[in-house]
Parts: sequence; C-alpha cells; structure tokens
Amino acid sequence: MFEFDQYLGFLAFLSILTIGFWLMIFLLTFVIPYWLFGSFMQYLKDRKEERKS
Repeated sequence: MFEFDQYLGFLAFLSILTIGFWLMIFLLTFVIPYWLFGSFMQYLKDRKEERKS
C-alpha cells in the first residue's frame, strides 16, 4: 500500500488539481466575460467620443 510520503504527495496532487479546476471555472465564468464586456463598453465609449470630435 502507500507509505506516508506517497500519501502526502497524492494529497498535494489532488489539492493542486482541485485548486486549478476551480480557478479555471472561476476564470471562465466571471473574469473573462467581465473583461470582454468592459473592453467592449470602452470601445463603444471611445467610438462615441470620436464621433463627437
């Protein structure tokens, strides 16, 4: 069976994998859409100011 150091390595691997999975979910569902929406709104604002001047 597992020795203690192998068990700790396995737990560290699972922890890193789980943290990476939830970070990916967070980025794909919140950060990237927020960034895209903000940059699109800034583009529209710049375009509107460009037409005025």
